[in-house]
Amino acid sequence: QVKLVETGGGLVQAGGSLRLSCPPLGFIDDNNVMGWYRQAPGKQRALVATITSDGITNYADSVKGRFTISRENAKNTVYLQMNSLKPEDTAVYLCSLDQRLRATNWKYWGQGTQVTVSF
Repeated sequence: QVKLVETGGGLVQAGGSLRLSCPPLGFIDDNNVMGWYRQAPGKQRALVATITSDGITNYADSVKGRFTISRENAKNTVYLQMNSLKPEDTAVYLCSLDQRLRATNWKYWGQGTQVTVSF
């Protein structure tokens, strides 16, 4: 079983920065994809960014140039550096992990951390 716990959310003014972290607990395969999603009230969960074990990244257009996803493979920890935050970035941010074990694809989610950006 894998457990994901996000930290680093909070309240920040527009233009400010926050850094989210997600250190998984449990068995993590060397080949995996970790990512960040967000869900605003009344909206569907949406991709923010993903990163593979090899460091290949993918970003939603709305965050390109402002957010940076990174990972520390020795700790299997993924980070999301968020700069130039806007009120529309307000959402619950969730960490995800995709890995394949014993011919089965597994996807895990954290509980989420609230990010609120004020005007």
